[in-house]
Amino acid sequence: MITIWVPKRLVEVGLYNVAARSPAELAALSEQSYRERVRYAAEKVRFSGTKIVMLTGPSASGKTTSAHKLAEELERQGTPARVVSLDNFFRGAQYYPRLPDGTLDYENPDTLDLPLIRQCLKELNETGKTVLPVYDFSKEARSSETEEIDLKGGVCIVEGIHALNPELTSLVPGDQIYRVYAGLREEYCIDGRRTINTQDIRLCRRTLRDAATRGRSPAKTLAMWDRVLDGETRYIKGFKTTADFLLDTSFTYELGLIAKLLQKVRQQFTLEGHNAELWDETARRFEHVAPVALDLLPADSMLREFYAGEIGGKTAQ
Repeated sequence: MITIWVPKRLVEVGLYNVAARSPAELAALSEQSYRERVRYAAEKVRFSGTKIVMLTGPSASGKTTSAHKLAEELERQGTPARVVSLDNFFRGAQYYPRLPDGTLDYENPDTLDLPLIRQCLKELNETGKTVLPVYDFSKEARSSETEEIDLKGGVCIVEGIHALNPELTSLVPGDQIYRVYAGLREEYCIDGRRTINTQDIRLCRRTLRDAATRGRSPAKTLAMWDRVLDGETRYIKGFKTTADFLLDTSFTYELGLIAKLLQKVRQQFTLEGHNAELWDETARRFEHVAPVALDLLPADSMLREFYAGEIGGKTAQ
């Protein structure tokens, strides 16, 4: 059961637009609020006395960057911390399960080497040391290299979409694990009618990140989206209530960053059919949102994971 619960907030777009008249102040306040949430999470982790933190969240929730932010904050508070990605435990493309239509099921926990994860976590909990595998994404196979880690009396933060799945931690007593779920908790409405939900924001984060950092057309991201959501329902959200802490990864001023970038993507890439309809419908939800310039994005912001690249070869301004 989540002991630190954060209810969703429904904010009027008009109220946001008033705040956006002072964009620098709005951005600074949003960033400070996130830092305070991470600081509080670090305090709770330290108070728990556990060596292992399992951190998950849905796609584009900011879980990976938040795991590193949490580690940095633990270090500031005097506790050594390491981040371990479950991605390094991938078994390899040839072992991936398939969906009924024959496509690879990337969201399935059986893509991971579950016995090895259990053993590594058991060793970390008992001795503070273990040897981790290294995954070679260019070859879609496990590398011959390994990585030895020593917590030195500190904490290991294990991040990935399956981090709260009890199959991964069955060799560690439940009270010796601290569980964190990272997710957005702010949604937006016009005249009381919800117009932008957390799923919309996550879709924008993922699409804009892929377009900026990889030059990838939104078509591929949009085509995968329904499958991603299905995987979240099947493999992630069912374990949400087992978390000890819900880390809110919302930033109020992010609404304006998205509004600034949406049309740029539409201008740079050609979309057709369902993908065009989905993107245009998403863009319409932001029509009444006051844009915010990207130069207000701090160098160390969690949001740089999503908005700090170029779109279509042109720097977003």
